Amino acid sequence: MANEYLTENLARIRKTRDLSQEQLAHAAGVGVDTVARIEQGRRTISRPATLRKLAAALSVTVDALVSARRPTASSDLDIHDLRRAITTSSEIPGLADFVEPDELPTLDDLHHSAHLAWRAYVNGQHAELITALPAVFVDARRLIHATSDDEQAAAHRVLSTAYRLGAGVCGRLGLTDLAWSAAERALHAAHASDNSRIETAISLRYLTWVLVRQERFAQAENVATRAAEQIQPMMLDRDPARAGIFGNLLFNAATAALNRGHVRRADDLLAEAQAAAARSRRDTATEAAVFGPRVAAFQLIDHTARADDPEFALHLAATVPRPHGVVPAFWEAGYHLRMASTHARLRNDSQALAHLANAREMASDWARRQPLGHATMRELTERTTRRRGPVFADLAVHYGVGDELTP
Repeated sequence: MANEYLTENLARIRKTRDLSQEQLAHAAGVGVDTVARIEQGRRTISRPATLRKLAAALSVTVDALVSARRPTASSDLDIHDLRRAITTSSEIPGLADFVEPDELPTLDDLHHSAHLAWRAYVNGQHAELITALPAVFVDARRLIHATSDDEQAAAHRVLSTAYRLGAGVCGRLGLTDLAWSAAERALHAAHASDNSRIETAISLRYLTWVLVRQERFAQAENVATRAAEQIQPMMLDRDPARAGIFGNLLFNAATAALNRGHVRRADDLLAEAQAAAARSRRDTATEAAVFGPRVAAFQLIDHTARADDPEFALHLAATVPRPHGVVPAFWEAGYHLRMASTHARLRNDSQALAHLANAREMASDWARRQPLGHATMRELTERTTRRRGPVFADLAVHYGVGDELTP
């Protein structure tokens, strides 16, 4: 099943640029048959590199190619191909991969496609990710089938990455059962990879995050703490990947503990994570983990606000270290959503709106899908007693409250 938005948008945008299929194919450096099959709905999957070439040739973003012409709710995203890619199994008769005749990708090409998918994930570009990720699954499984030894193990590592990204985006969209399936399969692929210890720990990080999303808090805390113990860096170990995985596992464990009402336990877990962040000295963003002093500070503020201490959360916000390294936009946006919620609780409505606007600017698509943003905007809307102007109304629409303003 082709992405219906891609099929419609590619033809429409190509025509507005007054380009023939041949001219677009030449400008993008792809085959004219590729353009034709996409527009006719006969190409079921498209690789990330192909999507980016077509978007660049048309001077649009990939999201503009693969999204509805206006913002859609999470439930409107076409996840058919992603669901199929995640649940495909050669062990089940009749449930083989939906592959098209194509040349076998190189391992470098596969790594590049996976990296592009990860960039879409951290940038909150859900439509692009959902469209591009199935091809990564297919190519990784094809390479695993066609190779052996080191190359096969490296392909398993990419397959594990694809499953993790699938778990992440499905969890964000509330598809927690599908997210669990993806996380569990990521773990199996990690065991067969060329760096099984690290890949297994990363996969467990995603799996415990899914458990939190499923509100299986006791299990999430138990799995996360055990996995953290196995990957914990030694005193002088400054490996950013190991520290990041360890810290993120503790973040998940602390969130689970807090949801169980174990505030002191959550405090202790966060203290361990903050110590690891301080030793790392800088923020890093890789597929292994997003971690560092600023990220740990964001997590502590979130924890404090959830623990029903909004005043102290605002006090902590004044002590957040400046960025030293890389912090993805969706983490920064998440901090602003938490600040918006905290200010709204204290009836600092102007500050709350400013933080909602900042979150939208930093990671628009990601922010508008967050329940915290919707709940905060709804709270501000319900207690307003006068017209607040176009900025207020625009934010209400962005966070899914706009329709509720009309009686």
